[in-house]
Amino acid sequence: MRIELDENLPTHLATLLQELGHDVHTTPEEGLSGRPDEEIWEASKRESRFLINQDLDFSDLRKFVPGSHKGILLVRLHFPSRQNLIDRITEIFRMESIRDWTGCFVVATERKIRVVKPPRR
Repeated sequence: MRIELDENLPTHLATLLQELGHDVHTTPEEGLSGRPDEEIWEASKRESRFLINQDLDFSDLRKFVPGSHKGILLVRLHFPSRQNLIDRITEIFRMESIRDWTGCFVVATERKIRVVKPPRR
């Protein structure tokens, strides 16, 4: 899977996800640190990448309609320490059928994963 890892996540995740076979870019690598969400979103769409972040600005399903992009994983942990984020995201990518999430909007907490799929046509 082609992934865009937002700057609000530990950069070490890029290495771990690459070890699991994914093509991972980070916003700092691409010179997008501190850039507005719109620029990060456009880069993600332009490169057809699944965006992983913690930013609630990406939670508006009217703006980020499932099926209009490669997918978004919004990670919402009660205690989003560096290690908790690494552990949870790594667990998700090892245990879940993430390839089925193409085009979906996904919210992950410590205990749950909610997947909003694109509308059927």
